[in-house]
Amino acid sequence: MESPAIFLVLILFIFSTNSNVAQLALLSFWCLHYFHRSFIWPFRARISNKGMPISIALFAIIFNLINGSIQGLWIFSFSNYSARWITSPEFLIGSIVFILGMFINIRSDNILLNLRGEEESGYKIPKGFLFNKISCPNYLGEIIEWLGWAIMTWSFAGLVFFFWTMANLIPRAYSNHKWYKKQFPDYPAERKAIVPYLL
Repeated sequence: MESPAIFLVLILFIFSTNSNVAQLALLSFWCLHYFHRSFIWPFRARISNKGMPISIALFAIIFNLINGSIQGLWIFSFSNYSARWITSPEFLIGSIVFILGMFINIRSDNILLNLRGEEESGYKIPKGFLFNKISCPNYLGEIIEWLGWAIMTWSFAGLVFFFWTMANLIPRAYSNHKWYKKQFPDYPAERKAIVPYLL
């Protein structure tokens, strides 16, 4: 479902006529996230037998086509990044924030993936790392990633994607948090949904 985002941006890069090192650096960050989401995560995750409604899959594909178009067109057609952009405070700070978010996201996903052994079934309370403070650190990590993207691109396109990510993941985090509390009577009362000590 997420692979259109990587392929579309790569196509826009291939057909761009004036790419420089800054645009290639932005492309690398984009591809790093979406390569992991499209080609690594699906093979590591245990897919439920419940399946996914076709409407959700179609919505995800359409969103990734639209978002990939917007981000790719910004980077390769409408922006005026010079090669020196990679030394700008925006790019450097954004890169650090993006990498921090990706680390939180992947580490949290790994904890979720390793909750059960091969032959185990049922649900468990995730523990360790940021799960000691919040129910959905994987979502927090992804929000931080796209905050980093918005900073490093310093663009309206990046900002819109960041706000969309929050609008999508914060309600999902609250829903997951509510589910955990209902499923497990001993669920840690001090845990928040997505932001330690706050939300």
